[in-house]
Amino acid sequence: MRADYAELAKTTASLTEGETDAVALMATLACELHHADDRFDWTGFYRVTEPGILRIGPYQGGHGCLTIPFDRGVCGAAARTGQTQIVADVEAFPGHIACSSSTRSEIVLPVRDGRGEIIAVLDIDSDRPDAFDTDDAEGLSRILDATFGTL
Repeated sequence: MRADYAELAKTTASLTEGETDAVALMATLACELHHADDRFDWTGFYRVTEPGILRIGPYQGGHGCLTIPFDRGVCGAAARTGQTQIVADVEAFPGHIACSSSTRSEIVLPVRDGRGEIIAVLDIDSDRPDAFDTDDAEGLSRILDATFGTL
C-alpha cells in the first residue's frame, strides 16, 4: 500500500486541528504516516534542541539514534541545508549514520514553524532500496507545512 497524501492531509488536519504543541503534533503525524505506507519502516522526528543538534522525538518503528549533529548523516544534511534529502541507497551516502541495519533508503524533510525556522526534521526510512521519489517529497512537505506552519 502506498500513501495517499491527499487523504493523509485531510486526516492529519482533522486530528491536529487547534493543537499548538509541537511534540503532540509530531507524535500524531509519526503514527498516521507510519501506518499509511508499507514502504515506511521507521517514521519519526528529530527535533532541533540546541544549535547544530537534533534529538530524537516522537517516532514509530525500532529504536533510533538519540542525537544527530547537523554535520552528520542524512538528517543532519536536511537540517543543515534546509532541503529535502532523498537517498536511494544509504550505503552510498557519505557520512550516513546507520541507526538500523535494515535501512536501505531514506527521505528526510526539514520541518519549519510559522517563522520559517527549522524546528525538526521528518525522517522516514525504508527497508527497500530506492523507495522514495519527488511525489513523496511533495506530499509530505504539504502535510508538514499545513501542520507546523501556524506554530
